[in-house]
Amino acid sequence: MKRSAVAVSSNVILTGVLLMLLGDFLFALNDAMGKWLVASFAVGQVLVIRSVGAFIVLGPMIIRQGTRQLFNVEHKGQQVMRVIMTTCDVSLFYAAVAYLPLADVMTFYMAGPIYVAALSHFFLGEKIGWRRWLAVFIGFAGVVVALRPSSAMLSLPSLFGLTGSLAFAVTLVMSRSLRATSDTTLVTWQTIAALIAGIILSIGHWRQATLLDYSGMLLLGVVASCAHLLITRSLKLAPASLLAPLQYTLLIWAIVLGMIFFDDVPDMQILIGAAIIVVAGLFIFHRKNLRDTITPDAVPPDGH
Repeated sequence: MKRSAVAVSSNVILTGVLLMLLGDFLFALNDAMGKWLVASFAVGQVLVIRSVGAFIVLGPMIIRQGTRQLFNVEHKGQQVMRVIMTTCDVSLFYAAVAYLPLADVMTFYMAGPIYVAALSHFFLGEKIGWRRWLAVFIGFAGVVVALRPSSAMLSLPSLFGLTGSLAFAVTLVMSRSLRATSDTTLVTWQTIAALIAGIILSIGHWRQATLLDYSGMLLLGVVASCAHLLITRSLKLAPASLLAPLQYTLLIWAIVLGMIFFDDVPDMQILIGAAIIVVAGLFIFHRKNLRDTITPDAVPPDGH
């Protein structure tokens, strides 16, 4: 019986890992599709049709949950802030990839967990000792390297990517404090906000598109929604400490898809910056895992 239980547990964890990897691939594919679309259409137009596509997936979930739960939410102020940050994140990401290679923009976003570690100290009251603070500053150094301080740091697309990644991190922190709100409710409101923002941004910039173009924009919403659902499910099947580092596969996929579809080859500075960010992020995950799963006496304290 014990062996059978262990086998089942291992299979469940393996399923969670595979779902996370598939979800990350779909997010990378979504990013590549978005880059292809914003090369020809305004960010606002893409956001509008993408949001409509997302409701193809969200619609049945909203019906099953009931519309009343969309309005019966906790901490309404934080909900509004999260929606604003999510909308900024998505809009700025597409604005950045319109001009920069996927790998460059994804490098900025890979620093998200590092920002989360710093923000959690101030907004969630999570204690972070000197080891993790050192990793946070090293991660910031990786971002500076990737930004190319000599020139690109002052470029608008790079600032889009950097600001978008900060908004992404704030969204993650907000999501932690809104655990009691269902995923369906959170994603529905952020999709509605993206739709409204898209309508505003597309005024005067709407372009005639073919059926294939509109299908691509709708598919963008479907793929993004499916990726989100896969990752949400994976986190219920396997420990977050095991799954979190797998999100760095997004950077690998960004490099591969960028080379295949856009002939974008990341330069050495981006690769060095990305490596610094990944190492710092993995250390933060590792350190947090030690603090959460091992008795305090067995772990050298962060503060000494």
